[in-house]
Amino acid sequence: MVDSLILNGKPEDQLQISPRMPNIKVFSGSSHHDLAQKIANRLGYDLGRVVTKKFSNQETCVEIGESVRGEDVYIVQSGCGDINDNLMEMLIMINACKIASSSRVTAVIPLFPYARQDKKDKSRAPISAKLVANMLSVAGADHIITMDLHASQIQGFFDIPVDNLYAEPAVLKWIKENIPEWGNSIIVSPDAGGAKRVTSIADRLNIEFALIHKERKKANEVASMVLVGDVKDRVAILVDDMADTCGTICHAAEKLKDAGAIKVYAILTHGIFSGPAIQRINNACFEKVVVTNTIPQEDKCKQSSKIAVIDISMMLAEAIRRTHNGESVSYLFSNVPL
Repeated sequence: MVDSLILNGKPEDQLQISPRMPNIKVFSGSSHHDLAQKIANRLGYDLGRVVTKKFSNQETCVEIGESVRGEDVYIVQSGCGDINDNLMEMLIMINACKIASSSRVTAVIPLFPYARQDKKDKSRAPISAKLVANMLSVAGADHIITMDLHASQIQGFFDIPVDNLYAEPAVLKWIKENIPEWGNSIIVSPDAGGAKRVTSIADRLNIEFALIHKERKKANEVASMVLVGDVKDRVAILVDDMADTCGTICHAAEKLKDAGAIKVYAILTHGIFSGPAIQRINNACFEKVVVTNTIPQEDKCKQSSKIAVIDISMMLAEAIRRTHNGESVSYLFSNVPL
């Protein structure tokens, strides 16, 4: 057996927060330890002790290294990297805590896995996001905290509470602090599905928005694009929830430049950047491609100087704190915690 992750925790008697609720424990899966550590630091705790192992036949084994009896447990695991391994690891961690008599288990999933498979768009297609929802519920999850679901109806796939946080407040803050000419900018959605997202941001900045209509012949390949809106002599800010191979946003940036945009920025919640994505970004006309750290971005930043990262650990940490103390989470839909 090979140890892949060992995290040191804090004694149980130091974790008292509220007399109204059980103690709190935060555990990290192996997908994004850095984000989990930032969340724990923000909350003022150490991460709980957990060891993840793989047997020689590649089965996943998880050992929770401290008592969780009567505890309010939060497991941080993002849908990135070796997605299937990380998903299985999270399910096993949830189940391990549940059958060890934890009071409540919350899965903190910054990037929800299989979120793009949310509907039956052709014959015999699976609805994999619903399958993942069922698996999380059966494993024993009592609550889900996630961010910018690709399709908001995924919340309805669960029979347990789901808090879908938005990166929008952090995006607005970044735009105001890092784009000097943001008053002469226009928010652009690279597809019709993001119309609601860009109109919300444009309204809060009191600027105009535009849309790009795209047609796909097959997955990860865009056939044609049509720009709806005037971007001439303006700073164009492309906003989307995720970018995988980056074909869409790079085509969109080229379209905006051809239409007369002075500069083009891209702001994405989940920068997956698989396959030729980094090369495409480096060759494209972006000033910056801004992503959040819902998935690790250190390696990507080394490969491209155009990539900038927004830290959203404080939003997830505040959501955990508010959930633990029985407070409203809706404040986070329009504000960034200090």
